[in-house]
Amino acid sequence: MELDQLAQALAALGCPPEKCAEMAAQLDRRAGQLAAQKGRTHDEALVHLLGLMAGGWAAQANPSTVAPEFRA
Repeated sequence: MELDQLAQALAALGCPPEKCAEMAAQLDRRAGQLAAQKGRTHDEALVHLLGLMAGGWAAQANPSTVAPEFRA
């Protein structure tokens, strides 16, 4: 996936627009690290990380879905 496509995916998941390009680059680097560490493909690692990020933004949007011990 190209970084601009990844940035668009992040925007669709709720990433602040001004952070999308920077986060896309960081996410791509981290996916490469995870792929090497865990014996996954880069795409598998990227899908995993996107899922985690989507869950985090969903929790920010609806804090009642977060377990009480993890609420701020």
